[in-house]
Parts: sequence; structure tokens; C-alpha cells
Amino acid sequence: MAEEREDTLGRLTGGDPSLLRRINSTVVLRALRGTDAPGALTLTELVRVTELSRPTVEGVLEGLTEAGLVAEAGEGEGGAARRGRPARRFRFRAEAGHLLGIEIEPHRVSVLLSDLTGRTRGTVAHELAETTGAEERLERIRGAVAELLRKTEVPRGTLRAVGAGTPGIVEADGTVRLSTALPGWTGLALGERLRRSFRCPVLVENDANAGVLAERWKGAARGCADVVMVLAGLSPGAGALIGGRLHRGFGGAAGEIGALHLLGREATPERLLSTTGTPLHPLDEAAVARVFALAREGDEGARQAVDRFMRRLVHDTAALVLALDPELVVVGGWASGLDDVLEPLRRELERYCLRPPRVALSSLGEAAVATGALRLALDRVERELFTVEGASGD
Repeated sequence: MAEEREDTLGRLTGGDPSLLRRINSTVVLRALRGTDAPGALTLTELVRVTELSRPTVEGVLEGLTEAGLVAEAGEGEGGAARRGRPARRFRFRAEAGHLLGIEIEPHRVSVLLSDLTGRTRGTVAHELAETTGAEERLERIRGAVAELLRKTEVPRGTLRAVGAGTPGIVEADGTVRLSTALPGWTGLALGERLRRSFRCPVLVENDANAGVLAERWKGAARGCADVVMVLAGLSPGAGALIGGRLHRGFGGAAGEIGALHLLGREATPERLLSTTGTPLHPLDEAAVARVFALAREGDEGARQAVDRFMRRLVHDTAALVLALDPELVVVGGWASGLDDVLEPLRRELERYCLRPPRVALSSLGEAAVATGALRLALDRVERELFTVEGASGD
């Protein structure tokens, strides 16, 4: 694995080990891939954008082309047609590699595939029973990945990084230290097990942490640096960004508000939302939506269930808001489809919090965790491509 990555970086720099050439390669690659310069650029444009000399840019382009990361754009790509002999234009080869984002939840696994810019190529989801054991769940993940690669005709060897989001407290190496939502998941070396299926880096993160990364990247939290995302579900959790950086806590347990429900069995979500006195199963978006619909229609049992749920959601969220003072609270999980949640939550947070934050539903919905896992993979590749060791003196 290490030799493979070193070889990739060696090809990135055209085989030249000098720090200066690596820096120049990074500057040119950023210019070609950057959102401020979409499409293909001419050599002259690259010289202007990067402020490097023409011979330097030419040499770097040669190395990046040999590495398979840059290609000469075909006629009509990257700009309008011009009279006379057209200038050569170069583009970042987003198709040179692919990324996977994997969501692992009690009732399903889903996989999202993208190119090296994070542009989605395809997705596959498999429904599961919440009682599915660890080995079968891992096998279903492998099956979903294989199905997606076949469906998109993407070779497994082009995968550059894989991210996965899972319920529970996740250690740095991808081991799940504690998970009450998935049978057999506590103590599972999930990162190691997934790495057996891929010849590329695999990163594992808590699902709520992945969700808040996704909402800032493509969802309701774009442009926000201080965000809390609450994932409502069988085992509620929250992810937080502080100053734009993911806050995991000392042991990776930050945001585990599901632990509050473990203090009393009567406070579990499936009991809070029960209209019959017996736990609500399965606890999924459709079942919860039915309870909220009955409450709107005047059903007294459903109204009491919704009130219990809202009190718990407000208390859990208010504790995080008071501690972290976020600009925005995003509500996700199965609650992301319930508009009824927003106004009561806003109203109650105004009562509890010194400075009430804005509150919004997740705009990514059930795709949030897989999208955040994909963001983890993209961050890993961007560090490889765009971080020059030794350039900062670290």
C-alpha cells in the first residue's frame, strides 16, 4: 500500500524528487481542478493563473500527463471555438480515479461512487433487518459495492479511497469501540475488515460526523463553520463542526447523545413515539411519519407521543447548543422528512438557549451519511494530491 502511494506521488512529480517541483505540480493541478477555473485551460492561461514560468508549466504538465492526472482537452472542450489553429487546452482527469462513500445503518447499507472531483457516478442501496449480524452485514456491504462497480462499469483498481459512516464510537483505526444500534458491532475492527476488500485507503467515521461533513459540503450547512447536526434514529447522535473542523472529542465520543436514552429504558425513541404502550417497531421514517400524521389529525395518543419525542429532542439538542454555541442546527436521520419538527424545536431552543441558533432540516436526507463518507474519501485524495510534505516546515 505505502509503495503504491509513493509510486503515485512519484508519477505526480514526474519522477523528480525535488520539493520545488512537487510544489509546482500541486499549484498547476489545483489550477486545473479548482472551482475558480472550471474546464480546460490553455498553457498561457495556466502561466497567468499559477504565476509560474512557461517552461516550468510545460515541464509540470508533462509529468502530470504521464501520471494520468492531466490530459489535453479535445476540440470543443473547455471553451468556445476559435478561428485559426486552436490553442492546446489541458484539463484535470477526474476520471483517473474513483471514490466510494459507504453508509452503514440498522435498516440498510448504501454505497455512493464518484470521480476525483466528488461528482456522483452512481449509487446502490440494500435494505436490511435491524437484527442482521455483523458478518452478514459486512457481506451485504461487499455485495452492494460489487453491484455498483458492475452497474457503472468502473474497475475496482481505479478506487483511490473509501469512506464509511457507521453508528457508534469509532477509533482512529476504524475500530468500533461501542455501538448499541448494530448487533455484533461493538469491538468490530471495521476499518481492517473493509480494507481487505480494497487496495486503497479506507476511512471509517461515526455516522453523525459524516452527516455534518456532508451538510457543509453539499447540504443545508454550506458556508457555515460552526454546525451541529442531530441524527434522529434508534440511537440518536450528533456531529459537530467547530471553526469548520470536525469535533470528535478526546475518545471519539463527542455528540453521543444516544447515551442519554440509555439512562432510562422508558426514554428510548421507540418508547417515546409509541402510541400503544409497546415499543414502536420498526423505528423508521415511515413509522414515525405515521405517528406525526395521527397527531396532526387529533389523535391524543399520537399527540402525547410527539410531545414526548420533542421534549427529548429539545433537551438533547439544547445541551449541545449551550456547550458549543453553533450558528446552525441541522436535523437529519428519519426526522429530516418531518417538517413538523422544525417549529417546535426552534420555539423550545429559544426558551433554553442564551443565543438560539438557526434550525434547518437536512437537505440531503437519507443520502447524508453516504455523502459525508464520500467527503472523507475525497479529503484523503486531496491531501495526497495537494499537500506537499516539507513545504510548511512541519
